[in-house]
Amino acid sequence: MSTPCAYVVDDIELNREMLVGLLGLADIETRSFASAQQFLDALDPTLPGCILLDIRMPGMSGLDLQKTLNERHVVLPVVMITAHADVPIAIEAMRDGAYDFIEKPFDNQHLVDVVRRAFVDCEDRQRVQVELDSVRSCYGTLSARELQVLEAMVAGRLNKQIAHDLGISQRTVEVHRANVMEKMRASSLAELVRMSVRLNDSGERPG
Repeated sequence: MSTPCAYVVDDIELNREMLVGLLGLADIETRSFASAQQFLDALDPTLPGCILLDIRMPGMSGLDLQKTLNERHVVLPVVMITAHADVPIAIEAMRDGAYDFIEKPFDNQHLVDVVRRAFVDCEDRQRVQVELDSVRSCYGTLSARELQVLEAMVAGRLNKQIAHDLGISQRTVEVHRANVMEKMRASSLAELVRMSVRLNDSGERPG
């Protein structure tokens, strides 16, 4: 597995050097970027790590970058670096999915602790994302009729009710149910329901 990296995104060179230096003393791998766009251009979302992000930057701001990362379903935890006056903005960022924020001036050990916790959180997020991608891939193999049967199954409909609703025989429903379970790689109806809930909650469910 790749070594997690702290990505420092700040338009002020002195700030970048300070953060890189502090984290380096704690044996934390870092990469620094002078702008949000520079970071996006270099980003490999499959690699583990976290993002240390200055809220106020020219061009694309820290909040704008976070929104872009959300739209791209990037699971790297975002830690906002903020001045006291920007704390309300940082809180807004956390409502939008940021992992944490650190207020300047900060305690060096606190910074290191937050980054290490973010690394652990990233590992969890990436594992969940891999599982979600697998479920989504299976979901995409279902036919239109199988999708209808799936929706009825997770709604708790019985075979005879599904047959009546769809105007097909109960035996045909049984065949579709078996196909749904096989294609979704679900060992039980409860697992199938959990898969469906996960897709709905993620907002990534195909239409």
